[in-house]
Amino acid sequence: MADVTLDDAERRILIALQRDSSLPLTELAREAGLSATPCWRRVQRLRQAGVIKGEVALVDRRKIGLNAQVFAQVRLNAHGRQNLEQFSDRIREFPEVLDCYVMMGPIDFLLRVVTEDIDAYERFFFERLSRVPGIQEINSMVALSEIKATTALPMTLAAGADSARRSGAA
Repeated sequence: MADVTLDDAERRILIALQRDSSLPLTELAREAGLSATPCWRRVQRLRQAGVIKGEVALVDRRKIGLNAQVFAQVRLNAHGRQNLEQFSDRIREFPEVLDCYVMMGPIDFLLRVVTEDIDAYERFFFERLSRVPGIQEINSMVALSEIKATTALPMTLAAGADSARRSGAA
């Protein structure tokens, strides 16, 4: 269930900002089918409601030397609330861990880790990750290539609203 109800103009704003958050307000307003002031108000409302959490620059990890991407499946030796919280707190300290998810099923956590290369991951694994208290098992899988990677969430518009906007009818 959604916390915030969005109309098509707000959805178009979010689609455009996910593609390029540096769009000038006039261009964003045009894409949303609004004038500048109402568009600005909508963006402010989306920020205040927490729909827009922040704006960042997306950095190509390979261009800065982070060539290894590894997915680590972690199983804890106990599942009490304290163990889960202690593990979570420790994982937040590791800048190499970009994503950490609590899972249902045979593993407890799934981590996405980036390092310079496999040797760097091995050092991270033995010197830091495997020393986190409460870990029973870690299975690491190296990503060979990236087929799709996006930060854009799927957004849908009401039927016909997008084509009406493109034709100038909105």
